[in-house]
Amino acid sequence: MFIEETVRQTEVCADVDVIVVGGSCTGISAAVRAARLGKSVALIEVSGRFGGVAVNSLVNVWHSLYDEIAQLKIIGGLGEEIMNRLKKRHAVIDRGQGIYPGWQYCFNSHELCIELDELVSEHENITPFLHSRVVAVQGDERQVQAVIIEDKTGRRAITGKMVVDASGDADVLRRLGVSTRQNPALQPPTAAAILSGINDIDVKKEISEEGGPIQSGFIWAAPIPGSSAAKAIFGTRVQQVDCSKAEDLTQAEMEGRRQVRSMVDHLRSKHGYESDIALLCLPSVIGIRETVHAECLHTLTEEEVLEGIHFDDAIAFGSYRVDVHVQGGDGVIFKYLDGRQAYGGMQHKEIPPRWREEREVDPTYYAVPYRSIVPRAVDNVFVAGRCIDTDEGAHAAVRVMINCNQLGEAAGVAASLCIDQGCHNYELEAETLKQALVAGGSQLVEKQTTLA
Repeated sequence: MFIEETVRQTEVCADVDVIVVGGSCTGISAAVRAARLGKSVALIEVSGRFGGVAVNSLVNVWHSLYDEIAQLKIIGGLGEEIMNRLKKRHAVIDRGQGIYPGWQYCFNSHELCIELDELVSEHENITPFLHSRVVAVQGDERQVQAVIIEDKTGRRAITGKMVVDASGDADVLRRLGVSTRQNPALQPPTAAAILSGINDIDVKKEISEEGGPIQSGFIWAAPIPGSSAAKAIFGTRVQQVDCSKAEDLTQAEMEGRRQVRSMVDHLRSKHGYESDIALLCLPSVIGIRETVHAECLHTLTEEEVLEGIHFDDAIAFGSYRVDVHVQGGDGVIFKYLDGRQAYGGMQHKEIPPRWREEREVDPTYYAVPYRSIVPRAVDNVFVAGRCIDTDEGAHAAVRVMINCNQLGEAAGVAASLCIDQGCHNYELEAETLKQALVAGGSQLVEKQTTLA
């Protein structure tokens, strides 16, 4: 059954150089870098806060700026700049260069939220749109001409020369009708929570013990800078959902919260309901690891990541391990660049200690090529964040925020250069982009000298 909507005219509320869809740290990075190059930017965010998973999903850790052996700095730019801003407010823990694997930065998500407001407000050529959902995209065969939003004012249009799709779910491409794809097994989402009264409790052991509420996840915790009483807890897992679909997203949100309550109830039952264990904060959006991917000029593969393949058009680097949260199963499989492999989860599974044999020399970081953020079907759109073109294994490494921030920066700078040169996304020379990224503070490294 269908209804027929009345044809209507839509007011254009902004005409800008660059439209950024998605106000996560990835989208913020794109918007700020474009603004710093003198471009007018519309920054569209569906929620009431910037920061994406780092703020709305309470995921308060960013991983290392250094390579896998913690010797070479491979990441700079806005990710580092934002953490340095938070340091001035004593709202971040920096464990420094020598920490691997694991996080380098742990921050207060709520402080980050306000800091991102300030960062956006410092750039007068960025027009923010909060509580604004993209509902349609208008364009011709290969060009987006306008993004249609609905907000408290109503239905409005934003026109622009270039578009950065940092929505996470490739919303611009899907609304335009451009083909996207999904990897065979989507990594399941996780609902975090902030609890108090658990500093002296082995939460992982107690929640995953026999009869405990979580038997198929991967539980870990992080401190909250500025609070000695509160901790962020991660461990829920919602299986068999595709959060790019409305019904599945609804189910995932409710099931994630149910699992959080089951964890809290279990801890209280063991330690007494009169204890100080309290649920202090729930995420406003479940932490989504994967939904859809754009079809770009290059699909980054797990082999390219684990072998540290060099790309002449590399625009981002990372050392975070391949981290596959098993869909429909238990735990996490970790693969490292030096060939090691490990299992993390509740069932204490035995897996081979290595995914490949030992070598004399191993790669220590991997790269993401410019081609993996350039959609095949549209000439004035870039993708950034978890919807870039990767296979299942590559996505499991690249998807973390410290990597995605770099992709946002690259997309924002590339959009600006395309406007300056009057060229399409696929025509921009990678060397020109790399030079502009470095000039703006990005850390780009050359081919790994340790590799033959």
